[in-house]
Amino acid sequence: MTSRPPLPPFTFETASQKVRLAEDAWNSREPERIALAYSAGSLWRNRSEFLHGRGEIVEFLQEKWLRELGYRLIKELWAFNDNRIAVRFAYEWHDDHGQWFRSYGNENWEFDTDGLMRKRIASINDLPIAEVDRKFFWPQGRRPDDHAGLSQLDL
Repeated sequence: MTSRPPLPPFTFETASQKVRLAEDAWNSREPERIALAYSAGSLWRNRSEFLHGRGEIVEFLQEKWLRELGYRLIKELWAFNDNRIAVRFAYEWHDDHGQWFRSYGNENWEFDTDGLMRKRIASINDLPIAEVDRKFFWPQGRRPDDHAGLSQLDL
């Protein structure tokens, strides 16, 4: 198995880089690519769902993006220590009826020595919003470097 830099122990710079790489991957909406950032036996808690391993991660993400249309995500480093990173995030999406949502959450990540995430614990809340209240307008995919982050958007 190959390593997934940056590797722990993390510094502010490498933790920030790890967060941006994760954001970029999730904004790609490519479940197989995303799953490669996790260890083969990675454990997840996502809301009230519990997942184990890359296969379940891929299946979960495929189903997620069938429901959450127009998905755009911003992640921000909250804290880090050795092989752990805490992240806050928000993402916007709409359902198949055109109702927009902003989902807010926090994630706790734990990495193995190869830089693969072996544990992800996510707590997420969904807020219905009007389309005029959206803040994430870049084209589907990677957030442009000059687009404001969560702190700059007061989220």
